[in-house]
Amino acid sequence: MPRWLNFSAPDDPATADVAGVIAPPPALLLIAVLLGLVLDWLLPAYMLSVLLSWGTRILLGVELMVAGVALASFAERAFRGAGTEVRPWRPSSAVVTTGVFAYMRNPMYVGGIVALLGLAILLASDWMVVMTVVTAVVLHFGVVKREERYLTAKFGEPYVRYLRTVPRYGLI
Repeated sequence: MPRWLNFSAPDDPATADVAGVIAPPPALLLIAVLLGLVLDWLLPAYMLSVLLSWGTRILLGVELMVAGVALASFAERAFRGAGTEVRPWRPSSAVVTTGVFAYMRNPMYVGGIVALLGLAILLASDWMVVMTVVTAVVLHFGVVKREERYLTAKFGEPYVRYLRTVPRYGLI
């Protein structure tokens, strides 16, 4: 298997310089979209269609998508500006604590989830909303918690201080 496809946890986490995330976060978001659409086709629920008008779905969906993509883009730009790796399955060389990272520790994941929710609303995809919740849980345990362990081991007290002072997802 090519190295860039190896997203599994390292054999020896004590010596590996990677977080060992379960999958690339963009792939998890794509899987949520595809599964949501397939489930909508197999078991349609029509809840969003009934609860929100077409115009409301378009307005709210586009606003959420733009906000999510913007948040993730600001965070990615901050990573690149600090000279550290954006892809969580690659080694990190710095902890970014400025810009949007001064307010939340995981703006790329929050942005991805917000954009996914926006797409679900835009498409009136009830199952994609469900998959958004499932994806948020998978991101939390399969990516974020693993990254936190890795960054704590790699950067020590400065990162632990950051963990104590900045909320994980902005509000919590």
